[in-house]
Amino acid sequence: MTAWKWRLPTKHGFVPLWWGLGFIFLLGVLVSAAVLVELDLLGLLQSGGNLWQFLSQFLTVPDWAYIPKLLLKMLETVEMGIVSTAIALLLSLPLGVLAARNTSPHVVLYHCIRNLLNLMRALPELVWALVFVSAVGLGPLPGVMALIFVTTGFLGKFLAESIEVVDITGVMGVKSTGAGWLQTLMFAVFPLALPDFIGTVLYILDHNVRSATILGLVGAGGIGYELVMSMRLFNYGRLMLIATAIYIVVTILDRFSDALRSRVI
Repeated sequence: MTAWKWRLPTKHGFVPLWWGLGFIFLLGVLVSAAVLVELDLLGLLQSGGNLWQFLSQFLTVPDWAYIPKLLLKMLETVEMGIVSTAIALLLSLPLGVLAARNTSPHVVLYHCIRNLLNLMRALPELVWALVFVSAVGLGPLPGVMALIFVTTGFLGKFLAESIEVVDITGVMGVKSTGAGWLQTLMFAVFPLALPDFIGTVLYILDHNVRSATILGLVGAGGIGYELVMSMRLFNYGRLMLIATAIYIVVTILDRFSDALRSRVI
């Protein structure tokens, strides 16, 4: 089979017609989208002064007395992200196996699990947090439940895709020894998909910690409520500390995930 090669210019030095038509079509789609979302570049440039005026408010003396409460709320936010990711990981493992074409026992089960995962991640965490707040009340619990629900859908999909692209040679080698379905998963499929899946899990952990900062908007725990109230009250001393704390936590998680994934690979 002849390998496909990337060729843009023709032998005459001009771009092929279908490339030009495709570019014109894509440009038309982008222009139409910009009109629909009311994208005004001139307005954005003119609003630069307002943006600078808002950011300049952060140049103030931090509210140092708020640090103990900030640490408690940030700890609650990080715990929400870690617990939800850990539970979602356990739930997504069997779902991911059943949602992969090469490991699902039956095509009907494959499509059912795929649709279930689509349903779980169809709505954002904030919407599910509203649902769970109405069910179990205010606090971190509905936030954790919302994160678990959505994260399971994403992790199940990513695990299924990681399993579907594993090297078939290693899988066939394990099967040739007489290994069964479960043994093939444990000693061939999972080890081959592990580096990619660990990178996904660590990214999801980072995402869940950042999402937990927003769930406080609806009373689902975390630093989100403090963030919103500081903005509404124009308490820039606290707002600066909250933004800095979120940045530090996300940076630490990013460095940790890079180090762990490098060791696994």
